[in-house]
Amino acid sequence: MLIREAAADDWPGIWPFWHRTVAAGETYTWDQDTTEEAARSLWMDPPKRVYVAEDADGAVVGSAYLVPNYGGPAAGIANAGFMVDPDHAGRGTGRALAEHVLSEAKAQGYRGMVFNAVVETNPAVRLWTSLGFTVLATVPQAYEHPRHGLVGLHVMYKAL
Repeated sequence: MLIREAAADDWPGIWPFWHRTVAAGETYTWDQDTTEEAARSLWMDPPKRVYVAEDADGAVVGSAYLVPNYGGPAAGIANAGFMVDPDHAGRGTGRALAEHVLSEAKAQGYRGMVFNAVVETNPAVRLWTSLGFTVLATVPQAYEHPRHGLVGLHVMYKAL
């Protein structure tokens, strides 16, 4: 699997699974009806550094972004977002993207990474904890999950 920095022309490969994932309403706090133009801005606009994972045929099967979570004197803490095409789930793409982005964050001088809102029922919670993230807090009943009802949102952190 190739993981590389994204180019502007990667967006058409990202949008279908971005839209599918967000529209499902199970893992992201973005509006389920986000337009393609707004989605592109949310995912691709600076100061985000965006990465894509390609399968053996060169198709984009996952993407991630890396960005400072805060500004000023707290800009040494990163934030990131990750998405894998649901049709390619369970094949190690998420882990490979996560390891790549964590390595990039450290190389870029970040001291830690925080996730501000991880839906507690998201299967990726297991991935994040296996990579050394801890749950700092959970905001109870903060997310209206379409299958599970009101669930919590985790704030997760890892020192780099």
